[in-house]
Amino acid sequence: MIDTLLGGVTGVTAAYLVTGPRPALIDPGARTSAPVVRDALAAAGLGPRDLRWIVLTHVHLDHCGGTGILAAAFPEATVVVHRRGARHVAEPARLVAASTAVYGTRWSIYGGLDRTPAARIVAAEDGHLIDVGGGRVLQMVETPGHARHHMSVLDEETGTLVAGDALGVGMGGGGLYPALPPSEIDLDAGDASLARIRALGPERIAISHFGDAGEPAAAVDRARAQLAAVREAALASRASGDLPGEIARRLPLEALVADAAALARWRRLGWAEANVAGVAGWLASRQDDAARQ
Repeated sequence: MIDTLLGGVTGVTAAYLVTGPRPALIDPGARTSAPVVRDALAAAGLGPRDLRWIVLTHVHLDHCGGTGILAAAFPEATVVVHRRGARHVAEPARLVAASTAVYGTRWSIYGGLDRTPAARIVAAEDGHLIDVGGGRVLQMVETPGHARHHMSVLDEETGTLVAGDALGVGMGGGGLYPALPPSEIDLDAGDASLARIRALGPERIAISHFGDAGEPAAAVDRARAQLAAVREAALASRASGDLPGEIARRLPLEALVADAAALARWRRLGWAEANVAGVAGWLASRQDDAARQ
């Protein structure tokens, strides 16, 4: 695990290095984190020609923003990303513009995304296999919910699943809490993805924010219960008109995250407010679907 030091703060976002004859880096982090990650790879003994894969769980900038810089620094590396995300890695202008609107005044924490030549990008389907050599294989597992293009990465040798944001966020000693930013969240798809992760029976789950999620089945069950609570809050808000209040009553951030330092990180990043915006978008899309039927 490599701490990418998002915004210069420890314990927020992790990248994962999978070793082997053809090493893979999973989720290089934000563009602002690229120098930190590059130095960590050098400290791990990787020269410019050694890294062979840059694997993305999804194309949110806290996960993928460093891709272009690192692809340039490691010219033998191929980028692997969900088929829906591949075009944004090759031509990032639209993604960067949309992200600017979401992050607002916090944009400087993340930076943008430099383009990667399309010839160096693999648009992965569910089940895509990545050979890191020595018999070690990574399997891409489609797990939408946090985003339509979200994938988890299963290291078949160790039984470790790098789950990106599928389970939510547990930063630096804080308890698990959902990550549901705009604009593509889908609570129903997210629950189905968590059920799939549980059925895979991983021996360990690593999350991007941050580290080992704890006992895998219990962590997945907790994440599913939290998504169910968010869904209940969203539906209740149709009557009350108070989505932030409905979420806070069922999933109080302070009580569930609990750790003071982790709470400070949540507030600095504005992710709780982003959750409200994301859930509001999901609820509106459901109402639009119902109106069309």
